[in-house]
Parts: sequence; C-alpha cells; structure tokens
Amino acid sequence: MTTAQFYCQYCTASLLGKKYVLKDDSTYCVTCYDRVFSNYCEECKKPIESDSKDLCYKDRHWHEGCFKCTKCNHSLVEKPFAAKDERLLCTECYSNECSSKCFHCKRTIMPGSRKMEFKGNYWHETCFVCENCRQPIGTKPLISKESGNFCVPCFEKEFAHYCNFCKKVITSGGITFCDQLWHKECFLCSGCRKDLCEEQFMSRDDYPFCVDCYNHLYANKCVACSKPISGLTGAKFICFQDSQWHSECFNCGKCSVSLELWM
Repeated sequence: MTTAQFYCQYCTASLLGKKYVLKDDSTYCVTCYDRVFSNYCEECKKPIESDSKDLCYKDRHWHEGCFKCTKCNHSLVEKPFAAKDERLLCTECYSNECSSKCFHCKRTIMPGSRKMEFKGNYWHETCFVCENCRQPIGTKPLISKESGNFCVPCFEKEFAHYCNFCKKVITSGGITFCDQLWHKECFLCSGCRKDLCEEQFMSRDDYPFCVDCYNHLYANKCVACSKPISGLTGAKFICFQDSQWHSECFNCGKCSVSLELWM
C-alpha cells in the first residue's frame, strides 16, 4: 500500500501518523471503525470500541469489565460459568440456584458430580448410605423404611421376618397362622400341597390342611351316612355313646323321626 492510498475506507481521511484498524485488508480510522463495526455490550448497551477487549459468548458481546455473574456480580473473565435463561452465572451461583440439593446433608450437588436418585429425591453418592452399616448403597438393591434406606443384608438382620416353611425372608405381605409367618406361595395344604391362600382350611397339630384332606385324614365319620363330620361353617353334630352323627342324620332307626330334640 502506497502512502497515497493510506486513508480510511469509510471517511477517506488520511491515516498518516494516526491510529487505525485493519479489517478485511481495508484500513479504517478508529472513529469510523468503532461507529461502523463495534458490537454493543449486553450489559451496559454501549459500543465495545477497538481499544477495549470484546468478549463473545453465543453471538453476544460484553466489555471485559461487564462480563460478570448476574447474581453475585463477580467477574467471569477466564473463569468457568454457565448460562440459564440467557443469564450468565458463576458455577457457585448456578449450583445454588439450579442444581439439586442432597436429601441427607441439604447441600448442593455440584454439576459434574455423581448423584443418586430414589423416590424423587437426590443424594450425594457419599450420602446415600445404609442407615445401619453406613456403607454406600450405590446401585445395589435396597429396602426403604420410614427410618431410612437399608441395604438388604442389614434389613434382613434388623427387621425381616422369615417364612415358617422355606425359612427365607418375607419382604412384603405374608400370612400369619399359629403365630407363625408364611409367604403366600408357601402356605400350602400339608396333605395335597394345594394353595390355601384364598381357601378355607383346617389345622391339625399346627399344620394347615385343605378341607378335603382334613376330612379324609382326621374328621370323624357320621354313623348314619359315613360322611365326614366337619365343624367348618358352624355345622352341628351329635355325640352319643362315643359315636357321632350329623344333626340331620340323628334320626330314629325305625320311623326316621329326628331325635335331636331329645338330646
């Protein structure tokens, strides 16, 4: 470029002995460059002139002195930051405002750190521990009670009930029979192994039996009809001289008149 060509491309003023800005192989005086090309600061709305540092983030521009956290007003120059709803926040303010709080210690779970979620709440990984042994639960199976979360071994040791039949832990539900607990699927007839969970049953020596097995194995037989006499559903029977009858079978052997009222 010759001395004769050394002028501002916008106002054509000579740039000899003056400060100038070179843009796209063209020269501009500082005044014209700032007027034509300067970006406007998001914070103060003033132009970012050529003698100022222009900080850019997602096509938005700031003066170096205006590039601050919108909440605590601390400078973000050369520091990590995050954006929320077009606001710039330092990592501490972003964490306090946007990050989850630990259900146990109530402190912020910092971005990038591992957090555990359970029943809609969040924990630091180091805070999500068994209430009994205080060991981290992580992703291992757990059982929750009102008093807290427990790893399976501690829950079984402290709280679990065991099935009288299979001797394994009853984690939910169950049936109580003769002061003993049973899994529903383990509560079977001691004779035919029929499921008794939804059935009427009888007991003998603290063992459950379905009605059919109990009648077949243990029930007294009616002298008249030879059918089992069961006390189930309040059925009445007559005992006379070490023998038993259904009440409706206790009749005169000659005329068949009921003898129940004579007892």
